Amino acid sequence: MLNGKTAVITGGGRGIGAAISDKLASLGADIAILDLTCSETALAHAKQLSETYGVKAKVYACNVGDTENCKAVVKEILSDLGNITILVNNAGITRDALILGMKPEDFDAVINTNLKGTFNMIQACYRTFIKQRYGKIVNLASVSGMLGTAGQANYAASKAGVMALTKVTARELASRGVTCNAIAPGFIATDMTAAISDKAREDYLASIPMGRAGTPEDVANLAAFLSSPESDYITGTVIRIDGGLAIS
Repeated sequence: MLNGKTAVITGGGRGIGAAISDKLASLGADIAILDLTCSETALAHAKQLSETYGVKAKVYACNVGDTENCKAVVKEILSDLGNITILVNNAGITRDALILGMKPEDFDAVINTNLKGTFNMIQACYRTFIKQRYGKIVNLASVSGMLGTAGQANYAASKAGVMALTKVTARELASRGVTCNAIAPGFIATDMTAAISDKAREDYLASIPMGRAGTPEDVANLAAFLSSPESDYITGTVIRIDGGLAIS
């Protein structure tokens, strides 16, 4: 389905990003994993993708919050892999605290990575998508950006911004055959959510109508659909994948 396509996945070496890169590789896409430091985990994952699916897979060091770094890495990917058809903006961090005690540098760090990082990568790929008159952009938002989770002023604001950015990008690029959609996960079983307390985990699960956490593979399946030709007439949407957590 994705043979001949190249997918760029930020934060694609572990967690949800790794599941997405695995799913897209299984469909035939070459994979560019962006990792802050070219970690051993990311390098091992890229090697596994190549060996398992016979696709090209390479890791690139990139701080998505750095505009010039993003531009340089996109140029390198185009030189190495020939095209960029799919952009998955998955890289994200948390620095949780109540507003009263949130450090300014923690607010800035989350906005810089989650929101500005998404903008930087879209901007860096923008001309390429326009020129080829086709492209798929998938942004990772969060139900926190819809619900306003207490203790996550920075994270919720960044993800709400990602949702707005998704809609603007979709409007700007629709006439060029480029779609831009967002996925809003709820409580997904990852290293990030494993760090919370047992009590907080129980509270989350109790608030989910389906009664369980989601998996990275759940998110990856949706990302694959939004990255494929099967979603060519879907753009500017925010799709929740949360077991019913944010039903309104």
